Amino acid sequence: MTKVHKIIDTAKNKIFDSSKTINEVAYELGFKYPQHFTRFFKQHVGSTPNEYRIMN
Repeated sequence: MTKVHKIIDTAKNKIFDSSKTINEVAYELGFKYPQHFTRFFKQHVGSTPNEYRIMN
């Protein structure tokens, strides 16, 4: 499993925790800015973290 896949899998799990904001998830994963996390997530998953949270 590559580092990118690990980050995406971890992000997906953390996004399901509705007690955390997307910003908190981004910082926990080591992103300096939440926008960078959102862009990264959308590039690899096809939806933004908020969209992913709503769909699942």
